[in-house]
Amino acid sequence: MFVRKLGIDLGTCNSLVFIPSRGVVFEEPSVVAVSIDENKILAVGLEAKEMAGRTPDTIKVYRPLREGVIADYRVTQAMLHYFLRKTIPKWWPFKPEVVISVPAGITSTERRAVVEAALNAGAKACYLVKEPILAALGANLPINSHQGQMIVNIGGGTSEVAIISLGGIVVARSVRIAGDKFDQEIANYIKQKYNLIIGDQTAEKVKIQVGTALPERKERVATIKGRDLVSGLPRVIQINSNEVALTLRDALEEILQAVKQVLRETPPELAGDIMEKGMMITGGSALLVNIDKFFSENTGVPATVAEDPLRCVVRGTGIILENLDTYKRILMSKR
Repeated sequence: MFVRKLGIDLGTCNSLVFIPSRGVVFEEPSVVAVSIDENKILAVGLEAKEMAGRTPDTIKVYRPLREGVIADYRVTQAMLHYFLRKTIPKWWPFKPEVVISVPAGITSTERRAVVEAALNAGAKACYLVKEPILAALGANLPINSHQGQMIVNIGGGTSEVAIISLGGIVVARSVRIAGDKFDQEIANYIKQKYNLIIGDQTAEKVKIQVGTALPERKERVATIKGRDLVSGLPRVIQINSNEVALTLRDALEEILQAVKQVLRETPPELAGDIMEKGMMITGGSALLVNIDKFFSENTGVPATVAEDPLRCVVRGTGIILENLDTYKRILMSKR
C-alpha cells in the first residue's frame, strides 16, 4: 500500500496515526523509556508504558509531551520517527506529507518545535491543524456552515472549547486541565483519605472503572492495590464512584468555567445556534460517565458525547488529508 499522506493525533497521553483509505492504523501511548547513563531511547509507546513504575534508577519513563505541546524536543522527534517507521515500510522511498493536531492555544515557538520535529523525523511537509477543528470534523459537524457549532475537546493534557462557524474558530478557550489532572486528583484523594500511595496507571484504571462526573444512585466499586503510607507495606482498599465524583469536582469546575466563558463571548446569532444544536464533547476524557449531563445541567445547553470520542481528532486529520489542497490555505500553517 503506497503511503504519501498520514495524519497524527499527537496527544499528551496517546498518539494515533491515520492513513487515508485504511483508517486508524496505529494507536499507542505517548510514552518513552530513556537510559539515563547513556542518554539512549530504549522503548517507545506501549512497550515503554508497560515499563512505568517498574524500572531501576538508571531508566526514566516519561511523556515528552506536556499539556499538548513538546516538553522534550529530542525525545518527541524520536517518538515521531517511531510512529512513521511503524506505519511506513522501510523500503518506501517517498517521504509523506503529515497533518498533526495541535492545541488551539499553541504559541508560535511551540508550532515551530512540532514542525521541525516532524520534518527531522522524516516528513516531507508538515501541516498543523488546531484540535477543535479536527475534533469537529471527526464528529461529523458541518464546520463550513454559517451556523455555529460548539466543540468541547477534553484530552489528556488540555481541554479546549471552541465555537466554529464558516470553517474557522470564532471564540475559543483552552485550559491545561484534562485527563491527567483527573488521575492526579484521584491519586491525591486516595493518599489523603486512605494513606495509600498509588501510581499513575492505577489512578487511570480507577477513573476508567468507576469515574463519573456526577454522583450516581447505584454506586460502582473498584478495588485498589497500593503501598501503605505508614507501614510501607502493600495494602488493598475499595473506592466507590461517588467518591470519585467528589474528587473530580474541582477539575471539572475549571473546565466548566472555560465553557461558560466561551458561551458569554459567543455572538448572539451564533448563541442561538448553540442553544438549538447543543455542544459536542470529544476527546478521551469524554468517556467519563455522566460528563454530558454535567455540562448540560450547569449551562442549560444540551450536550452530546461524540461517537468514539477518543478518535475524533485523528479522524479529522483523515478528512483534511482527503481534501488537502482545499484545506491547505485556510486551516493550516506549513513549513
